[in-house]
Amino acid sequence: MNIIVCVKQVIDPEIPPVKFKIDPEKKEVVPPPGVPPVISVFDERAVEAACRLKDKQGGTITVISLGPEKASEVVKHSIAMGADEGYVLNDAAFEGLDSFGIAYVLSKAIAKIGAYDLVLCGRQSADWGSGQVGSILAEILGIPVVTLACDIEAADKNIKVKRVVKDGYEMVEAPLPSLVTVSSELGLPRLPAGMRIMIAARKQVPVWKAADIGAEASELDKAHVEITKLSVPTRKTECEMIPGDSPDQAAENLAAKLAELL
Repeated sequence: MNIIVCVKQVIDPEIPPVKFKIDPEKKEVVPPPGVPPVISVFDERAVEAACRLKDKQGGTITVISLGPEKASEVVKHSIAMGADEGYVLNDAAFEGLDSFGIAYVLSKAIAKIGAYDLVLCGRQSADWGSGQVGSILAEILGIPVVTLACDIEAADKNIKVKRVVKDGYEMVEAPLPSLVTVSSELGLPRLPAGMRIMIAARKQVPVWKAADIGAEASELDKAHVEITKLSVPTRKTECEMIPGDSPDQAAENLAAKLAELL
């Protein structure tokens, strides 16, 4: 089974809140100094799902990541977990893309890679969390999509997916090739093994530009979403003491104040 996994490099979600900064003018998050970015937790589950299928079925795992050249680190992390190859998609033309643009670039990279049986994505990214790229990518590729998977099994030319729903789980079967988005209910990802860490460290991760994958500028300019404002939520707490000459009087005053606020 040939599996392609889409992964994303994000700011470490475990950073102290005091280190989280944004640039309201550029409408972007400012990477905290001294804190290396990490693989998105949901994408790491997708790599784990691919490794479990490879353990049972054999085959290859190819990882692709759209981002800066430093995204090679999350590709190498995936290789250390059990993936075979990986590519970084980096070009000035890819900056500021919305979910539709990202899915388009990923689809062109997948077309360049060639034949595949299964595409895996995280259920959503750990930063923006829109959860749209996987479904849009499946639409572009023209293949079935199953979302929120917590278990995946291959059976002949089909896959059986256990997916999370509001009141429990449901089983879905789809023909290959398909795209599946993986949820955190899959379980903890494996720790990279020592030998594979050394293999990943020596790996040269190719960087593909827009011209390498045939991404057209006209398609990259078709943004469906525009960020109009980006801000950090503020919390404001106010306290008012309710006076009263007795507990009964204080209770009456409190009731009157609450009625006033309704």
